Amino acid sequence: MHFSRFPRLHWAHLPTALEPMDRLSETLEGPRIWIKRDDCTGMSTGGNKTRKLEFLMAEAKAQGADLVMTQGATQSNHARQTAAFAARLGMKCHILLEDRTGSKDPNYNGNGNVFLDFLHGATAEKRPGGLDMNAEMETVAERFRTQGRKVYTIPGGGSNPTGALGYANAAMELVQQANAIDLKIDRIVHATGSAGTQAGLIVGLKAINANIPLLGIGVRAPKPKQEENVFNLAVATAEKLGCPGIVKREDVVANTDYVGEGYGIPTPACLKAIEMFARLEAILLDPVYSGKGAAGLIDLVKSGAFSSDENIVFLHTGGAAALFGYTDAFGYDGPVDRAAE
Repeated sequence: MHFSRFPRLHWAHLPTALEPMDRLSETLEGPRIWIKRDDCTGMSTGGNKTRKLEFLMAEAKAQGADLVMTQGATQSNHARQTAAFAARLGMKCHILLEDRTGSKDPNYNGNGNVFLDFLHGATAEKRPGGLDMNAEMETVAERFRTQGRKVYTIPGGGSNPTGALGYANAAMELVQQANAIDLKIDRIVHATGSAGTQAGLIVGLKAINANIPLLGIGVRAPKPKQEENVFNLAVATAEKLGCPGIVKREDVVANTDYVGEGYGIPTPACLKAIEMFARLEAILLDPVYSGKGAAGLIDLVKSGAFSSDENIVFLHTGGAAALFGYTDAFGYDGPVDRAAE
């Protein structure tokens, strides 16, 4: 795979670290768990969208755009990272934020990623949940175009074949790191939502014949829909890279048992996973993606889904900035005295 054929901004802090989580592994008494630190990619606290936006925003620049638009949920990590890229490029950014949770909490609606969107200079509009948000975005984009703006639109999560290139490349990076330390990876686990991360990883792993199973822990759609979205995007991404036909339907596996009440609504297991990672490994997860992905990983380990001699890599998709919009979910309402245990 020759990624230099595509425009790219080399702004991510790469390669991200691949580290063992020994305290978590010992506590769970299961396989050895490693973490790929894509929460540390740079660009406004980092996260998985940075890899995608390197390609997407380079394409926007190449096309002469002066305004970039995207859409996402209220606490969208992708929106925050898009606003950061636009700021660094000196490009305007306009975001459509979808109310998927119905939360009236002012902290949720104004803190965390939302605050960072505006700090980077983005403008935004809100939409009720359940709309075709990409269609809504295109309608607004046309309004700007009639005003003479050159608009580049990015789908939610940066999940199209251009964005997925970032994770096809990440698959090669991860395998090279594993080879350098003689680490045999038995499985990769990560949170999957808009499909771009999982689709890109599948294409990259298949293209280099890595023979590493990939499991996406769903955070939104039912299993059939999630797997269909990932497969379709993986097929399109493989075609863009010039290796059509390498992805088979059976390569796409998503477990959607940990979604809970819905997207962006943390489950008790998600909150517990966030606390475990913070207290055992000093790693911050988020309540929307990585927290639910970790909850799935922890439950699968406890249920014996992996053997004790396996090496499992958890790909951390970032998003810790969203924690500051979810303080109520943790029962935190301000400074309190806490007695030593």
